[in-house]
Amino acid sequence: MFRISTKGRYGTRLMLNLALHYPESSPARSLKEVAEEEDISIRYLEQIIIPLRDHRLVKSLRGAGGGYTLAKPPAAIRLSEVLQAVEGNCCLVECVEDKNFCPRSSYCAAHEIWKEGTRVMKNYFDSVSLQDMVKIAEKKSKRKPKGPKS
Repeated sequence: MFRISTKGRYGTRLMLNLALHYPESSPARSLKEVAEEEDISIRYLEQIIIPLRDHRLVKSLRGAGGGYTLAKPPAAIRLSEVLQAVEGNCCLVECVEDKNFCPRSSYCAAHEIWKEGTRVMKNYFDSVSLQDMVKIAEKKSKRKPKGPKS
């Protein structure tokens, strides 16, 4: 079964965390804050933030109060962009993206299925913005149990 890697999942959580705090009085979030809130190793986040910055999805601010913030509003960032930045090309099987991967792809029936499945998956991830994820997170946080009942 196709799975998004840990890098893709954690990159999405990092971006959602930044989106949940966008914009605030404090202009940036430290990776330490995100690591603690998301229960992700700071060392792992340091690796993930690089491709997100390289793809201009986040920007870093130096100095006191420095850290990371989204490079554009949450509504302008698609989940597909986040996954592309940290995962690279997402496809169900290699032959969909690389025509030379398999010499059978021109006459393989399964290739057409994998190609359409990849298209559907990419279209879905392209239809979801970080703002959509913020709305879902806010809805779910209202359902969280709030400690022991008296």
